[in-house]
Amino acid sequence: MNTTGGLSHSRKLSQLDIAVICQRNDHGDALVRALQKTRARIKHIWPMPDEIPSEYDVVFCVLADDLPRRIRGEPGNSPTAIIVVIPANATVDHKLLENCTPHGLVHMPCTPQSVLNNLMLGRSNFLYERRLRQRIEKLDENLRSMKTIERAKVIMMQRDNISEEEAFRQLRLRAMHRRVTIGSLASAIVDAQDILG
Repeated sequence: MNTTGGLSHSRKLSQLDIAVICQRNDHGDALVRALQKTRARIKHIWPMPDEIPSEYDVVFCVLADDLPRRIRGEPGNSPTAIIVVIPANATVDHKLLENCTPHGLVHMPCTPQSVLNNLMLGRSNFLYERRLRQRIEKLDENLRSMKTIERAKVIMMQRDNISEEEAFRQLRLRAMHRRVTIGSLASAIVDAQDILG
């Protein structure tokens, strides 16, 4: 049996900073004890702060009516992995839960295995989400750069009476000579044109 993956997961979990925001009762204490088995650094916080702290890798937080407004960032763009804790015998408001956009969900009373599963799943979902956001930002940046390059080519074509292919060739050569990206050189050309009219 290969236990390398299990050891790797355990090591990763032990390096996490985790906040637990729930009442200090039997269920809350059980949740904290289950998380302590990971050897991660655990901080039990109560009462609930006005803003969910973002300095933790994972935050287990009890579902409250105003939880969405306490989470920093846009919905689905939290700076930390959020795992919502549903109190025992609580009626779940699915719209509220949706507005929290959690990365995981734990029902009280919880089992140590469900806590561990949600911790790994929540952290994994958060990291995947963050990678997707970075890719989207990169694509947006590339799209803006392409639009700027197109504008710079038009400026050069009109100014120097050259073809589109020649304008791009000159942009590329000048960027290589100056050791800058074509996008940054194009941006400088567009900015100069805007200033000079």
